Amino acid sequence: MSPSSLYRTIARAEAVTWTLLIVAMILKYGIKVGDWPVSIAGFIHGFVFLTYIVAAILVGMNQRWSKVLILGAAATSVIPFLTIPFDKWLERKGKLVGPWRKEASDHPADQRWTDSTMRWLVARPMLTSITLFVVIVAVFSTMLVMGPPGGRG
Repeated sequence: MSPSSLYRTIARAEAVTWTLLIVAMILKYGIKVGDWPVSIAGFIHGFVFLTYIVAAILVGMNQRWSKVLILGAAATSVIPFLTIPFDKWLERKGKLVGPWRKEASDHPADQRWTDSTMRWLVARPMLTSITLFVVIVAVFSTMLVMGPPGGRG
């Protein structure tokens, strides 16, 4: 899977989970069916939200985006559906072009520890996927223990 297809897939999944969460909120507050729709949709959205942020960082580092652009990409997940137009903007600007960088090049940034770590990670996609999944689950679990924004009830 290329950086572009990974980013695009997760950006779209993030928008879909926003839809699920909004529909669940309508069911909870408008139709008053109880908390269960928001519990389910919120769980799914929360996990995909964190996955999108990790993907934005990973793809951004691979594509040598600026720190501001990486932060901006992560921030688009906060506003419903903004990941889709942002993805299209990245595509138009050529920010998603290119494969995973597994080898060092003559680019000066390739001498930094962050880039060598990035190359090591993308050269081991299975290990990286498992590790990032564990990290996302750990962060997500911690957030579940802390409770929803605004408290419970």
